[in-house]
Amino acid sequence: MTVPATPLVDPAVLADPHPVLAELRESGPVHRIDGSGGLPVWMVTRYDDVLAALSDPRLSNDPHHARALTQVLRGDFLSRSMIGTDPPEHTRLRRLVSKAFTARRVEGLRPRVQEITDALLDRITPRGSADLVAEFGLPLPITVIGELLGVPEADRDRFREWTDEMLDRPFDPGSDLALVEAARERMRGYLADLVAAKRARPADDLLTDLVEATDEGERLDAQELLAMTFLLLIAGYVTTVSLIGNGTLALLRHPDQLDRLRADPSLVPAAVEELLRFDGPVNPGLTRFALEDLEIGGVRIPRGDMVLLSIAAADRDPRRFSDPDRLDVGAQAPGHLAFGHGMHYCLGAPLARLEGQIAFPALLTRLPGLALAAQEVELRWTGGGVFRSLRALPVTFIPTPARVD
Repeated sequence: MTVPATPLVDPAVLADPHPVLAELRESGPVHRIDGSGGLPVWMVTRYDDVLAALSDPRLSNDPHHARALTQVLRGDFLSRSMIGTDPPEHTRLRRLVSKAFTARRVEGLRPRVQEITDALLDRITPRGSADLVAEFGLPLPITVIGELLGVPEADRDRFREWTDEMLDRPFDPGSDLALVEAARERMRGYLADLVAAKRARPADDLLTDLVEATDEGERLDAQELLAMTFLLLIAGYVTTVSLIGNGTLALLRHPDQLDRLRADPSLVPAAVEELLRFDGPVNPGLTRFALEDLEIGGVRIPRGDMVLLSIAAADRDPRRFSDPDRLDVGAQAPGHLAFGHGMHYCLGAPLARLEGQIAFPALLTRLPGLALAAQEVELRWTGGGVFRSLRALPVTFIPTPARVD
């Protein structure tokens, strides 16, 4: 069965992809879809198959193992990061940066994340209306990761435009790959200048640490530094933008769960995990490349083909989760794949969790009467490649004074 990829990027499907993903999942474990340039992409939809594939050594993250056209989508620039390598290179690269994102070190960021959260909400609480993406969900994680990396504040707003072009087009047959290349070159040029500035003027930030880092006497080379910096920007903010926007909308669509969470803050950690499962950032999924002819779910996949592991479909698989289309902020059902699994488990997961655990209670506490200020059909989404998130989330609430320090 071949499925055109157009439905994955159709605005109506982006607004609610889960019925389409459910139909694919229930009609078969693996489907052939048409990607950019007509290249075949094999979409894996069921939880057990996706979980196994995430740790399958026959499936590589390195796009150099793919057919030629897919390399255009990611290129050498990104393929030198952890996300585009396999062991032993992946092991070396991850070891150089993993200490910065341990749960303990990330927990040390809690006071600063809370401070940024409060300051952003101070700007909007007196007004009674806001765009929670532009005014909260986006600036919160960009400020946090920007400060960690040492990215100048004036430059931080450029990243979403570039990353949208680079990440959202791989499964759109009508996409203009020249736009992907142009965005990649703009990002490459900016990051090269930033790295050069850190070499010339070291600072107390993560990017300077990366410039100076060694592993058994070996430093990151120039291309690895650029790729790693870009990956950390992605790991540090894209997932959280989606988590806050998608999660807040899910709560607004389920007011009983919103009220339940507001009344019982002890549910916040479980609620964040449930929101990640229910409508997580990675949608439709993560890509891999077949190192050899292999079989998944009884379907033969040729060597060199791209495999799309549909995290969004897997995380609503009724074979793994009971009543998966119901949002339950008190659910104790671990095992979602929103951050991946295995050696490529998302490096930024502890930071995204921390930001979510601070953001949601702050929103529900400081924005009483929170309500959607647009019709559902008016909401616009970005996605269709790796991540799916709202472009804007207009809301209203009861105005309250800003805090007085």
